[in-house]
Amino acid sequence: MFLLRSGAIDGFSALVSELGQNPVNLLRDHGMVVAQLRQPNSYLSYEKTANLLDLTARQCAEPLFGLRLASRQSLLAIGDVALSGSRQPTVGDALNFARQYLYLHASGLHLELGKRGERAEVKLRFDFTNPQGLQHLSQLSAAQLFNAVRILTAADSPQIRLHLQQAASKSPGWQAINIYGKVRFDSSFDGVSFPLEYLKRAPSANEELMREHWANRMQQLKTQYPDNLQAQVCHLIGSLLNSGECNIEAVSNSLGLQPRVLQKRLKAESSSFSQLLQETRLDIARQNLLRERTSITDLALNLGYADVSVFSRHFKQWTGVSPRNWRAQHLSTAQI
Repeated sequence: MFLLRSGAIDGFSALVSELGQNPVNLLRDHGMVVAQLRQPNSYLSYEKTANLLDLTARQCAEPLFGLRLASRQSLLAIGDVALSGSRQPTVGDALNFARQYLYLHASGLHLELGKRGERAEVKLRFDFTNPQGLQHLSQLSAAQLFNAVRILTAADSPQIRLHLQQAASKSPGWQAINIYGKVRFDSSFDGVSFPLEYLKRAPSANEELMREHWANRMQQLKTQYPDNLQAQVCHLIGSLLNSGECNIEAVSNSLGLQPRVLQKRLKAESSSFSQLLQETRLDIARQNLLRERTSITDLALNLGYADVSVFSRHFKQWTGVSPRNWRAQHLSTAQI
């Protein structure tokens, strides 16, 4: 099954209500509930979400529903992938970071970076389809990519072009040009293009948005793991590992504690930051090694290792076997 962070359709219920339909019924028809959308880091079936968007667009008589939904969103709709990418040295590095770790936001979606003449092209590719050709999922995803590039480059919209393979459509009550400029319908790809020189720019980091993101994350932690410090620490470690900034200072700051206070509280529970870091890395490693498409090199980087050999050595210390052998053993067991 392909999964999508529920934060990707942030604003769905409000938009559907504004368009005169009942979001509760639409979600229910696809096996979802409104409560799932209140937790942006919970996961939805990607295929069901694609069908939900297409049906909703028909029910609401809004042929640009995906574009319209994305126009109401911030970078938080893409979550950690976009926010961590904004800390990379250049926009090109940020896009490569997003391409590598996009599966944390959506499994079954890929970014392909290329160029045509003096313009860079970022194309979307899905591992699945549906009878409507993922029409509104493509709109939503391409528009979210457009939003991210515009924010990261701090560029004027006319220089960034949104491309869609579908035929040209117009909304009866909303103007896409106000947000996205002239959308390139009937394009050869779904995605965005922009001047090549933008790739060399330093990303524009939005500190206010970063603070909002962590405030939301902390509220979620308190709700999801009340009075469970170790679970909160593990959750934060999992969120920070791929950023290269996972350390006790970053985690304790997120919890509103001094590092020594956090260590003291963990010690009182017969635990430690280093122990929870190891346990979290091992848990994430095991989950990803069961996915044949995840390379061990990418996994090591995702776990915060600069060298895959160090990750392999640590993994063998934890489990007694190398990551490659562990994968072979457990994949063969799962197939029996």
